[in-house]
Formats: sequence, structure tokens, C-alpha cells
Amino acid sequence: MNHHNHPRNLSMLTDLYQFTMMYGYFREGMTQTEGVFDLFFRPREPLHYALVAGLSSVIEYIQNLRFVEEDIRYLRSLRLFNEEFLSALRGLRFTGELYAMPEGSVAFPGEPLLRVRAPLMEAQLVETALLTLINHQTLIATKASRVCYAAEGDAVLEFGLRRAQGPDAGILGARAAVIGGCTATSNVLTGELFALNVAGTHAHSWVMSFPDELSSFRAYAKVFPDTCMLLVDTYDTLRSGLPNAITVFRELRDAGHIPVGIRLDSGDLAYLSKKAREMLDAAGFENASICASGDLDEHLIRDLKMQGAKIDSWGVGTRLITSEDCPALGGVYKMSAEIKNGVVTPKMKLSDNPEKTTNPGVKKVSRLYDPEGKAIADLLQLEEETIDTSRPLTIFDPLAPYKRMTLADFTARELLIPIFKGGACVYESPPVTEIRAYAAQELSTFWDEYKRVRNPHVYKVDLSDALYALKQRILTGR
Repeated sequence: MNHHNHPRNLSMLTDLYQFTMMYGYFREGMTQTEGVFDLFFRPREPLHYALVAGLSSVIEYIQNLRFVEEDIRYLRSLRLFNEEFLSALRGLRFTGELYAMPEGSVAFPGEPLLRVRAPLMEAQLVETALLTLINHQTLIATKASRVCYAAEGDAVLEFGLRRAQGPDAGILGARAAVIGGCTATSNVLTGELFALNVAGTHAHSWVMSFPDELSSFRAYAKVFPDTCMLLVDTYDTLRSGLPNAITVFRELRDAGHIPVGIRLDSGDLAYLSKKAREMLDAAGFENASICASGDLDEHLIRDLKMQGAKIDSWGVGTRLITSEDCPALGGVYKMSAEIKNGVVTPKMKLSDNPEKTTNPGVKKVSRLYDPEGKAIADLLQLEEETIDTSRPLTIFDPLAPYKRMTLADFTARELLIPIFKGGACVYESPPVTEIRAYAAQELSTFWDEYKRVRNPHVYKVDLSDALYALKQRILTGR
């Protein structure tokens, strides 16, 4: 994802142990053995759901997967691998299949966001890159969706680039934030690369570069008469910032222009926004909007809303782009089956911690909806299973099987769709604005109880009878 969309080769972006395992498979003659892997995340506060993002980066990564001579030279210098293996790496391409939930999908803990089926060497190699691409972008899209939910339909602008953990996190994080519901970003490169709206006006330094606040506002209004939004908190918001802004707004209006509004970046945003609204309205600028920024997140926005703050749009930076309260999605990539000579052997990671015990087999995810189109539950099934929606279906909590529910009138939809087949990409990523609309539509199928910022209702993710039985068989060794 270099400048002007030159794809980059990230083939070496992996952990050393992927190469040592690949070498082991190669030496053991396991080059024809296939593995099936699931990429999913485990439950943790506050991630009760995730908004999937990063698939377009995954597609670009897999399409550019190849080792060039300098890579081979470097791997040779490690003195771990023989020439035969290095020679095999020269011709290595992804030949497998990849199924995924499209970007903007709503996913829950334990569900495969991606499923890879490929020769073990390939499936192992791609693990680290898939995790870093999906983990980060999904995390930021999810954070943004929580912030936008708290904003209750107000515009949320992504302002985080200067605080992002590096350029990639800033660029791809801003894209993910738009998927999560942000209407624009301050990040110009993201705007250019992905054809997104960019937003921003001026900083405190602009005001301080002039002899006084009023002359700085006048200068700005002269340059941008039709997009004039003024930052009013450099010196004193209510005593100088607002009166000076109103003076300039009157001059703009007399010259036939409509001022956009003001931005508040500090102080008690609830109190200041209410006072600012009164002053603007009294001066006849009822349509001038108030934008707030300054260490905002979903909790603060919700509190300001409860206090009746008169804020029309929200600029959210640090706490969004870094997902400050939850720094990692914690996505993992686990083997669920091995395929040798066409024979599928389900695999399962066992753990003393039930949450860490994985689900075996080649799986798919179906979402079940009520007649109004609201999501009721998700069902993990084995690939060959089907759902007969004309008959009642009983689902149960896999960790507490006595918790049961029978659905009579429902529809079902599979969430994993083919992205790569036989190594070829069979899917085209839609523009980011379309993904954002899809995400909003997907989120609207969930009751508010599941989307609450604090202590949401836990959404049901159940196992089909066949998958549950397979898991019990492996657990009990029968």
C-alpha cells in the first residue's frame, strides 16, 4: 500500500517460526498435506462484537505473495535452510482457497472471520500477515462504530493521524474508521488513496500567527469565505473567541457568504457548547454548526449527549485511532482440520480454559433472522450442513447446553463468502463508501441491547448438533 497504490510485497512480513515450520513440512515430505485454519477473536471487554475490516489488504498481500532474490539471499544468510527449500520458495505462490466475511460484516467472538484451506506451507506462511492486517483494521473499525453509535447520528470525523502508531496505522486506521461510520478523515493520503472525504480547517498556531484573534479570523474568512469554520478556544472561548467569530460571520453574511460554524477544542464542552449556541442564535446564526474535538471517545460523547451539549459534529483522534481502552483485538489463527489424500481429519486445540478450546472441522457461519429481519443468533456449522428453514430449529449454548431456544419462523444467511479459489481471487473489494453503507445496514439488524456501550446483552453464537457432537467426541477421545 505504497503511495499512489503501488502494491507492496509483504511476503517476508512473517514470524521466523513460520519459516522453520515450513522447512520442517518440506523436509518431512508434507508438501501435499493441506491445512484448514480459522482466524477468529476471543471474547474480552469491551469487544462484544467486531466490525470486520482489512480484507482488501489481505487480498493485496496474497496477490503479491512471492519471494524475490534478496529475500532468498537473506534467508540463506540465516543458515537454517537448505538450498532445495530456498529453491522451492522461489516458486511459491498462494494456491489455496480463502473464505471471509466481507468488510463491514458484524462478527462475534469465536466465529471464523476468515477460513484458509491451503497446502500447509502456504497456510502457515500467511498466518502472521493475515493476523496483523485483520487484527488492527478490525479493531479500529469496531472502535469507530462504538464512537459513532454514541454520537447518535451526528457526523464523526477521524482526526487521529498525528497520534497513530505509525503511518500504516494512520492510513489504514483512518480507512477502517470510515468503515465504522466516520464521515470524513483529516488524513489527506487516506483521502487520496481511497477516494474519501477529508476535513479540517485551522489550528491554534494560525490564530497565534496574527497580531490578534480578530485579524486571524478575518484573514481566514477572506481565504475561505464559503467554508469558514473558526477555532474559538485559543485565548478565551466565551469572552473573545465567540464574539470575534460572530463579528467575522456578520461581515461574511454582509458580503453574501454563509459561515459554516465554530470548533471547540478544550474546556467544558457541555457548558461551552450551550453558551456558544445561545450566542450564535442571538446573533442570527442558527445554522452555524458547532464541532467539538479534544480527547473524545464513545463514553465522553455519550455523557456530553446526556448533559444536553449543543454539539453537531465530533472530531475524534487519539482514542479512536489507537483504540485506547482496548489496544488489541486479540485475533488468533488456529488449525481446525488436516487434509491428506482427500481425507479430512478434524483438529482441535485443547485447553484447561474452555474459552481457549477451539472448534474442530471445516466450518461455516450462518446468521439467523426473525421475520422483521433482526438477527437472533449465529450458528457455527460443518461445511456440508444445511439449514431447513421450513422446520423449527432448536439451538443451544455450547458452554451451557441446558440453555435452549427453538426458532419456528426464521431465515438464515451464510456469512463466509469465497475470496480466493485455487489461488485466484474471485472477489472484488467495493469502494470504502459502499463498505460503510453495508456496515451501517448490518449493524441495523441488531437490537440496541447488543450494541450498548456498557454491559451489552450477549449475542448467541451456538454450535450445530453435528459440530457439538464432533467436539464432544474429540474431547472425550471416542
